[in-house]
Amino acid sequence: MAQIEIYGLASSLNPIKAALAETIHSCMVEHFQLPANKRFQRFFPMAADDWLMPADRSSNYLIIEISCFAGRSIAAKKALIQGLFGQIAKVHGIQPQDVEITLIETPAHNWGIRGVAGDELQLPYPVEI
Repeated sequence: MAQIEIYGLASSLNPIKAALAETIHSCMVEHFQLPANKRFQRFFPMAADDWLMPADRSSNYLIIEISCFAGRSIAAKKALIQGLFGQIAKVHGIQPQDVEITLIETPAHNWGIRGVAGDELQLPYPVEI
């Protein structure tokens, strides 16, 4: 399970939203072994006066927050992060300097999904990879 929030300057984020969604999802499928039909993403295009960022970032600056069940190995998490940096640069021309990624892991029992606690779900994919 993973919920993903993507923040960026509206003028830069809106034109690439659909393609960026595909890039992020393909990395989640590859590196976290999520099923292709499991996509939970929310985009937050920000107005310029609401988007404060360091001076060394460009207008392409993105923040990607991924909330997920705890259990994946450090190697899997690092592979996802590196995969995202690489694919976002390759597909969208946004350099790693302009991308920040946060993985937020919580125990499955802290999630409520489809009427049950997350640790009671029967997932068709592994979390401990």
